[in-house]
Amino acid sequence: MKFESVTIKDIAKVLHLSTSTVSRALRDSYEISEETKKLVVEYAKSVNYRPNPSALNLKKRRSRTLGITISEIANSFFSQIIAGVESVAQEKGYNVIISQSFENFEREQEAVRNLSQSVDGMLISLSSETKSLEHIEQLQDRGMPVVFFDRITKSLEGHKVRSNNFKGAFQATAHLIQNGYTRIAFVGNPDNLAIIKERKRGYDEALESHQIPPTEAYIKYCLHGGLSYDEVERVMEELLQLENPPQAILSCADKITTNCYRYLVKHDIRIPDQMALVGFSNLDLTEFLHPSLSIIQQKAVTMGVQAAELLIQQIESKRPVVDFSEIVLEPDFFARASSAPSDPGK
Repeated sequence: MKFESVTIKDIAKVLHLSTSTVSRALRDSYEISEETKKLVVEYAKSVNYRPNPSALNLKKRRSRTLGITISEIANSFFSQIIAGVESVAQEKGYNVIISQSFENFEREQEAVRNLSQSVDGMLISLSSETKSLEHIEQLQDRGMPVVFFDRITKSLEGHKVRSNNFKGAFQATAHLIQNGYTRIAFVGNPDNLAIIKERKRGYDEALESHQIPPTEAYIKYCLHGGLSYDEVERVMEELLQLENPPQAILSCADKITTNCYRYLVKHDIRIPDQMALVGFSNLDLTEFLHPSLSIIQQKAVTMGVQAAELLIQQIESKRPVVDFSEIVLEPDFFARASSAPSDPGK
């Protein structure tokens, strides 16, 4: 037997009222007496009446759905951001649709195009391959609210939520220098991403502030952000084959950090005695590795919460939003065994 939910017409028939009176009573309209409102609301509760979300959304021409485009859900940083987004969405009565680019520009374009047909607004973190922003600009031109988070762009207007990437990289690099490491490699996503430019700037300025000349051979970029272990393996081998290989690595992405650590362990390279390692990471288990991993940890859940709040505010604004915010969250630095002063005698 097919389940049929209670409708406004059903309530009106039982209470001998018009459907418009019932509808207005359920919306707490001033046009309806308190006595009638009480009668309607109590009966609606007793029969477990629920408004039809599809009908409401058609009326308002809204789907009450947010779209989010990220590189990969399996990345702990992005999964924590999603948790933050969904906590706000649930509280505000929105659903969330998630799409992954896997660091591929064409997949990002397809994701944005598909999501735009069924969402009220979009949260976007750019892929490593993204250089053209035409697909997002077209969305904004059509009035789609867009909030950029983490991998933001300076080229387009919109609310933005990111970490203080410069500070995180500067602090980690300075920490390595203070612990006696002067040959420090920088490994990151491609530098077309604003976050990598900022992390590189933090790395450069930390070296400069300690009078350490930069070494171009120590700068490495992973096109797909370390998504593949092979990509990081190639970079590690290039670094270790140098005449003066680095003593330490600053890794600038979650997956790169994980795979650098994996490579060192796999090849029996002692951490930190033969190679120190500090990386951006939001993995929960970094302190329980052996040796424990020094990390720059971003406030991912907070980033998701604030990005979602800004997007919903923009969606629900009765006027076009022309003043945009850029929220910068301070990362946390945890110095652990992987970047302790080396002891070559061990």
